[in-house]
Amino acid sequence: MTRDDLTGMLGRRTSACGPARDALIAGGTFVVWDGLVPANELAGIYRRRLRFTQKRGQPTLALSATVDLLSQAAEEPIRIGRIDTPEASWTFMLFLNATATDLLACTGVARTKSSAEPGSDAK
Repeated sequence: MTRDDLTGMLGRRTSACGPARDALIAGGTFVVWDGLVPANELAGIYRRRLRFTQKRGQPTLALSATVDLLSQAAEEPIRIGRIDTPEASWTFMLFLNATATDLLACTGVARTKSSAEPGSDAK
């Protein structure tokens, strides 16, 4: 998959698609993995991530909508992709059909700096 292919798929499926597309156009890194996962398994995983991010107060985009879309897709095999903004402040997860020709959903999560990262104040 090329950057242009992926950019073209990032329409307005969820509110995270526009920012993900902007990140890609700005030179963000991206990957689309080969494996397939049933949508309902991903819905369960991302439902737990939704609760975790809410508990932590971590900003997200369209995570709840993505969980709903994955739940509705039931057993459909899903290919997963990822876009990171150039400054690595946000990560966008992409959920595509099995042939990676159509985007089912997109969500974003703000990345937090670990206290072990260089430049942190932790001792």
